[in-house]
Order: sequence, then C-alpha cells, then structure tokens
Amino acid sequence: MLKYFLKNTVLLFVLVLISCGSNSKQDQIKNNEILKQVQDNKNVIVGANQTSKYLPLLEGKRVGIVANQTSVIFNSEGYTHIVDSLVSLKVNITQVFAPEHGFRGKADAGEKVVDGFDAKTGIPIISLYSKNKKPKLEQISETEKYEGDIEKGVYKIDIMVFDLQDVGARFYTYISTLHYVMESCAENNIPLLILDRPNPNGHYIDGPVLEPEHYSFVGMHPVPVVYGMTIGEYAQMINGEKWLMNSVVCDITVIPIKNYTHQKAYSLPIKPSPNLPNDVAINLYPSLCFFEGTNVSAGRGTDKQFQVFGSPFLNSEMSPYTYEFIPKPNESAKYPKHENKVCFGVDLSNSVRLDRLELNYLIGAYQFTEDKEEFFNDFFIKLAGTKKLQQQIESQLNENEIRASWIIGLKSFEKMRSKYLIYE
Repeated sequence: MLKYFLKNTVLLFVLVLISCGSNSKQDQIKNNEILKQVQDNKNVIVGANQTSKYLPLLEGKRVGIVANQTSVIFNSEGYTHIVDSLVSLKVNITQVFAPEHGFRGKADAGEKVVDGFDAKTGIPIISLYSKNKKPKLEQISETEKYEGDIEKGVYKIDIMVFDLQDVGARFYTYISTLHYVMESCAENNIPLLILDRPNPNGHYIDGPVLEPEHYSFVGMHPVPVVYGMTIGEYAQMINGEKWLMNSVVCDITVIPIKNYTHQKAYSLPIKPSPNLPNDVAINLYPSLCFFEGTNVSAGRGTDKQFQVFGSPFLNSEMSPYTYEFIPKPNESAKYPKHENKVCFGVDLSNSVRLDRLELNYLIGAYQFTEDKEEFFNDFFIKLAGTKKLQQQIESQLNENEIRASWIIGLKSFEKMRSKYLIYE
C-alpha cells in the first residue's frame, strides 16, 4: 500500500509540473524562442500561395478539389478560400470533396457530413465522411453518370487537388482521406496535386506503431501516433511503401512549403477542426485524444477543448484532480461526454509546448479513477493501434517502461520516414 501511495505521489508531482509549466529560466528561454518562431510565420509560404507553380497544371482542365475551411491563400488582407480564388481565376472546379467536419469545418467529430452545394459558388460538394469515404467511380469518371442526391450529369475530373491542414496525429482522419483520394485517383489515372502545409506537430515522432490487425479509419498505416511529416511527405510514403489497394501508385505532384523545417514552430491561423481552437490544444491533441477512448472528458463541451481533462470518477479523497468543469452542448460538441455533470481534472491551458506524447495524463487518470472497470472502451484500442497500451496501463507499468516498448518500432519508422522527407 505504501509503495502504491509513493508511486501516486510521484505521479502527482509530475502532473503538477506538466500542467503548470516550469518557471525556470530555461523554460522561459524556450518559450521566447517559440514565440519568435511563431512571429516568423510570415516567412513560411504554403503550397496554396504559390499559384504560379500550379495554375499552369490546372489551365483548361476540369478540377476536383479536396478542401475545407483551412484551404486558403494568404494575402495582405488576411486570406481567401482557395476555391473562391481559383473560381475567380477562371479555373473550372467541377466538384469539391469534403472531409470530416465538412467543407466549412463546422460538423462535430464523427458527425456525418452530407452532400450538397457550396452556397457561394454553386459547386457540388461530395462528402468523404459518410458511408462514402473514397471518391466513387461515378463521381470522377468520364464515362459514368452520378445518380446520387446531388444531380444527374457527367462529371469528369482531369486533375484532383488536395489542400487540407493536418495536425500530425495518426488518428486525425485527414491522412485517411488522403489515402482514399490517392487510391481513387490511381485507379482512374487522375493525377493528384498536393498543396503542402506545415505540420504543427512535425517537430517529433512518438507513440506505439499501429499494428495491422487494428487498422481503421482512425489509423490506416503502420506509423506511430505522431509521425512528424507533412501531408506532402506522407503522400510520398503511401506511394513508396505501396500501401494503396493492389499496390497501385498515385501520380502525385507536391508543391512544397517555402522556408519551412520540421523544427519550426508554426501557429495555425485557422482552426483545423471545431475542437482544436488554438496552438495549445493542437499541441496537446496527440496526448489527450487517448481520452476519447475512455470515460474521461478531453474538454469537449467547454471553451478549453483538448486543454483540460477530467471526469466525475476522479473525485476520490486522495485524488489530485481539483480543477472542475461541466461539459455542456455547444457548436463544437452537440452531445459532449458527461454532459451537465461536474468533472474533476486538470487544466493544461498554460502548458509549455510538448515535444513528445505525455503518457502521465492517461496513467494518472486510470490510477485515480473510481471506476477502473469502465475506464477503457473499445475505441481506445483503435486510437492506440495496439492492445498493449491498455494492458500496460492496467498492469501499472510506469511511463518509462511503456516507452521502452516503443523503441524498436520507432527506430524502424524513422528509417522508413527518412526516405520521403522534403524538409529538414
């Protein structure tokens, strides 16, 4: 009992340090450097802004585009959506394909995205986040007619454009959408133009590598939770490792980012999805998303999504979780976990920038929960990509012991990853 108490005391100390941040000069210097790097965002030129490089590829062609609210071209007045810009330049966009959260990025996580029309341009929008996660033959083929809910007619795509802002976590579904778009294009001999954007979590790789028996839409490839690659680099890896069905290869052209390295801190000017409202949430997301597969809330239904965690079951006498919040329905979460219930947890909104997955959040919550039997649900294994992580936590392995089990997989991935990098 004493051993267990001491173990939890040390864990609590670690959690306090992590959640509050350190006041040391070293941390202050690090934060100042990050702030300086964020100010340098203006020097980073995303692929979409380099119109002179890709407009000649679109001229005179019917264009399909995979896009959402982050698909913008930055300018002196802020930004313009790439669809609006291309239409104004007389590019013939025949269809928009919308990923999870929809074309305008307002759909809740996991909420079905429906087909429709863009109100501004009248262009048909086809959902890639419903039953249809892969562009169908009749939606992109020259010879087939699309007979669905949009309208009848022949839609031919000569080239597909992919422009989505990723956040660098395996369970963030945009890389799964990328896989299916590449597969459909390869099968139908349609070239794919990728307008690359920075990965805000591109400065590290970490976590267990996904095992093939646990493939799903929140994990389609044998990569760690955090893989340290941009969309453009990742697409090259999908091709190179022959991960598409029947080992087909997609004809891709990547418009690289200028003045970017993986270690460069990049502040996203537009929310990549409704529940990632700021840089802190985006940085914490790879660590806190594991809670989506537990009975712990990651802050959906609050104004600190993925910046807090807690549950009604963390209220024991010895619990260190004194921060309280109450999830309520809002625009970003229509049915939040533990709706209208007091959750006890930790506020991480002032955290310093993480450069690894933080396992102690998960380990601590499991050790202090009053409901261990109901702590994990089936979704956790899909998120982790392995059964081992849940087993390790239930067996009370500490963080270092769990991390040691990742070393071989991470080293193997690093070697594979190095073949496809565009940036330092």
